[in-house]
Amino acid sequence: MVSTGEIKRGMTIEIDGQLYQILEFQHIKLGRGSAQVRMKLRNVRRGDTIEKTVQAGERFTRARLDHRNVQYLYHDGTHRNFMDTETYEQMILGDDLLGDATSYLTDGMVVVLEEYQGDPIGVEMPPSVVLKVTKSEIGLRGDTAQGAMKPATVETGLRLNVPLFVNEGDKIRVDTRTGEYLERAQD
Repeated sequence: MVSTGEIKRGMTIEIDGQLYQILEFQHIKLGRGSAQVRMKLRNVRRGDTIEKTVQAGERFTRARLDHRNVQYLYHDGTHRNFMDTETYEQMILGDDLLGDATSYLTDGMVVVLEEYQGDPIGVEMPPSVVLKVTKSEIGLRGDTAQGAMKPATVETGLRLNVPLFVNEGDKIRVDTRTGEYLERAQD
């Protein structure tokens, strides 16, 4: 069991017999009433997203997940192909099951496959990944007091804002939890 004070982003919990992954949560304290927690949850099996507000201190059953390392092989349109690094067994996962992870997967990357009762439910990404910038607009110099940014696209198709000094062909480190630029990566 896990209480609302112990929940984290990415944690998988059971509510009314359904598996949900916590996408976002916020503790709210309004006036005289008791504190509440507003959560944005993704149904692991169906992929739909809901918002749920519960009283602070409420407890949920934490789903027991099995983990194993898998290597991302390739994308064939709507599915992603992975291989278990120990048994060399190959498996196919749909983009809808992977969610935001599809924006960070590159060929040969090793990630952690999460399974619930033998069924794959998603992958756990590392906190950050290195991606190559494939398209970047020309940055206009000027208002740099606030750390000027410009839009860019990386090799996986993810669009994000990067500093003016980042150019096409550069490798950058991207935070997989927020999708934000962290730093320029060393080759």
